[in-house]
Amino acid sequence: MHPLNLDQLRAFLAVVRHGGVNKAAHILHLTQPAVTSRLKRLEETLGTELFERSPGRLKLTKRGELLQTFAEQFERLSDKVEETVVAKEGIDRHLRIGASETIAQCWLPDLVAELRSEYPNLIVEINVDISVNLRAALMDREIDLALLLGPVSEYSVDNVELPGFELAWYVQTGTGTEDGAALLREKPVITYARHTRPYRELKTLLQERVATDVQLFPSSSLSACFRLVEAGLGVAALPKVLAQPYVEAGRIEEFAPGWVPDALRFSASYLGDPRSHVVAAAAQKARAVADAYSGYKDPL
Repeated sequence: MHPLNLDQLRAFLAVVRHGGVNKAAHILHLTQPAVTSRLKRLEETLGTELFERSPGRLKLTKRGELLQTFAEQFERLSDKVEETVVAKEGIDRHLRIGASETIAQCWLPDLVAELRSEYPNLIVEINVDISVNLRAALMDREIDLALLLGPVSEYSVDNVELPGFELAWYVQTGTGTEDGAALLREKPVITYARHTRPYRELKTLLQERVATDVQLFPSSSLSACFRLVEAGLGVAALPKVLAQPYVEAGRIEEFAPGWVPDALRFSASYLGDPRSHVVAAAAQKARAVADAYSGYKDPL
């Protein structure tokens, strides 16, 4: 038997976890023929078939199931060696980060800069989306680290709590903010995308505190929310830290209707199995960068 090849084992595990060669190839940044070739060479090395092949699906043979157990042990050992022995400058990885737009517009560039400084050969891919899609992508192993409205309540997911974003109400400058409650009755409320937790929570609060027929204008773009407020087309409860440049430029102003939605709470979430020390380190780095951005001071 030829020596086992770690790249072949990684291809094998990717096919098992993602249910097919095509998706495994995408995750591994390889072509479909390259993955197929690695599986074939692995089977030739072991002298046995690992999959029962039928149209549209792959199923592990008994020996394939045994190999999966040992391959996962190899994977964990390889990660541990990389973490404890390999210099960070020598780590060559892809890190797929999914981030909500709130974080993307705040401290995500700082996080990428910190990661690249610590791991010079790290290739970072960014996907900006709403949290419900990021959660699905994380569970489907399409991203490695999700910076989203969290935490993700799954036994397989590790969550690192991040500092929240305080919200405030904003309206076009010069509108008149003496009666903040009246503005909520008179103008449409521009808010986060429809399939998000902030949208659902704000809709409930408006129905309870203002009226059941308040107009909501959902948007998947925070930049668009600010521009719509600036144009006088509505009011919005938006993150203070992102609103500050607009306020300082005299384009929008804050008003007080007597209440404000709760702060947005985020987490850095990642799958704990298989463990990746690079992903775990990136989650902790996200916490440190977010703390520095928000001016948070740990009391301990």
